[in-house]
Amino acid sequence: MNRYAGLLFALIGVLAACGSGDPEPLVREDSSVDAADYSYTIPAGSGEALDRGEPLEILPQTLEVRVGEVFEMVNEDDRGHLVGPFFVGAGETLRQRFNAPGQFIGACTVHPSGEFVLTVIE
Repeated sequence: MNRYAGLLFALIGVLAACGSGDPEPLVREDSSVDAADYSYTIPAGSGEALDRGEPLEILPQTLEVRVGEVFEMVNEDDRGHLVGPFFVGAGETLRQRFNAPGQFIGACTVHPSGEFVLTVIE
């Protein structure tokens, strides 16, 4: 058992040392902002509407934002939803500030296409 404990501590030390010089992430959750540049709300009952086969179009299929801007998704529904690369739990608010250019593509339960593409430009 002690052999494994030593190996675990060594692995933790290596991982901690590797993380010290990492660049800033492309996306950072930011709950400190009062207002977002782009804000969308998933209304209560959206999950039930999806169950009935009703398509939802709560946000555009593609969105272009600039570095430094904030994207916000408020989920007033009683279930979580996928919004591109993000998951927004029931009753939660997601706020993301974008730190670098990039493109995020993922499944989207609140758009009829089933996909959301978010492009971050300079």
